[in-house]
Amino acid sequence: MSQPKPFVQSGEPLHEFLRSFWQRQVDVAEQETPDYRHPPLPLARIKKVMKSDPDVKMIAADAPILFCKACEIFIAEITARAFIIADSNKRRTLSRSDIAKALSKSDQFDFLIDIVPREEPFTSGAAGGSKGTVKKTAKRDPVRHLSSRAHLT
Repeated sequence: MSQPKPFVQSGEPLHEFLRSFWQRQVDVAEQETPDYRHPPLPLARIKKVMKSDPDVKMIAADAPILFCKACEIFIAEITARAFIIADSNKRRTLSRSDIAKALSKSDQFDFLIDIVPREEPFTSGAAGGSKGTVKKTAKRDPVRHLSSRAHLT
């Protein structure tokens, strides 16, 4: 069996990646025979997230399977976008900052702004007074922010 082609080629521009990525997703969806007995993500967890909305009373059996596929594609796209950032910096290891930068390059991911803190350059006032790029987390701690929102429902 042959190795699958990687989602992103080293040095590939974002616009070329996106075109080929989405065409590949369509091709795979048309040819794929899903294994419903062994989903790549836990369906019970997907159902739990779906039921976290108080307006959701019942969930059809095929709905979590569709969300499972959507989550796979979502993760693959963000991973590939982050790889393009890492590759442009001549690295192969993805970091949190690569993901944050990849998400910040497209406004379609703005809904994640409280979850994934952006990286911003600022000067440090620490002893020695060195200036440079330092990680700056979001104004709110995302975990604390999400858990405080959970109590509102």
